[in-house]
Amino acid sequence: MTTDSGTTDEAVRVDGMEVKPAAGHIGAEITGVDLAGELDDAVVAAVRAAVLRWKVVFFREQRLDHAGQVAFARRFGEPVVLGRRGSASPAGFPEVETTADRLELGGRFGMEHEEWLERRRHTLLRGWHCDHGARVDPPAATILRAETVPPYGGDTTWSNLAAAYAGLSQPVREFVDGLRSEHRLGVGYQPRPGDDAYVRHLLDHQVASVHPLVRVHPETGERVLFVNGYYLERITDVSRAESTAILEMLLAQATRPEYTVRFRWEPGSVAFWDNRATIHLAPSDNAHLGFPRTMHRVMLTGDIPVGVDGKPSDPIVGTEQGRW
Repeated sequence: MTTDSGTTDEAVRVDGMEVKPAAGHIGAEITGVDLAGELDDAVVAAVRAAVLRWKVVFFREQRLDHAGQVAFARRFGEPVVLGRRGSASPAGFPEVETTADRLELGGRFGMEHEEWLERRRHTLLRGWHCDHGARVDPPAATILRAETVPPYGGDTTWSNLAAAYAGLSQPVREFVDGLRSEHRLGVGYQPRPGDDAYVRHLLDHQVASVHPLVRVHPETGERVLFVNGYYLERITDVSRAESTAILEMLLAQATRPEYTVRFRWEPGSVAFWDNRATIHLAPSDNAHLGFPRTMHRVMLTGDIPVGVDGKPSDPIVGTEQGRW
């Protein structure tokens, strides 16, 4: 194995594989590796190290199918098997969830997908999320593969929550270190007038947990600002008015442009991100274009977050470790 890392975080080369940073705080593109092939342990270790360092890594022109994506994921952890998937997800591969933006929710709750998104993401920060953040054990990582993408639009953006935490002033870091917050499925949804089938669905499928506002990453030891706009209901240790103001400030910090990277998808592109240290923003600029966007997701089983004080997250309703 040969490694050439230079004196700073420049390109890293391992057995023909190259890791090239894409932005100052987050993101790297990996070339020279065929994810569908037999990966030796040195390459797997280098990919894992790149994910931990850069939080999200990108591969292009891959020839993965469903089986290959699951096999690749297994080199890094245990894939999640969802209890429920959409009808577009492939039979015979319970680890793979297919997301087709214009088909996924259309008509299910009496509204088209665009209306559902509008009611869920009615502020600029609402769409930012980690995957399944309301669970007591959110996935450790996500591997997303692009099958069909629009000719333009449809990019995804990620933010580095460890860098966002480090960028806070010391007094603010010390303040948020000891706080806890409630994450709940359906936070902020604006109901339709009268009867709303989606509200009934949320009430019947409640998922909520209390997480540390700052979690300690189980592998890197970094402190991570554990916030998102999609699931986070409130900071439990302060009043609701105080919580609203603090969360607005922390979400603005977490999504500052310098902590983000944006990726242009192509057919065969793969993104592999650390769900414990990032939030991401699914695109909202392609729904009106009429082009299909079909992606396949495999998530890796995660652990229960632990705060700076050593206290783990607590389940409230609809969630227990390892039970999907």
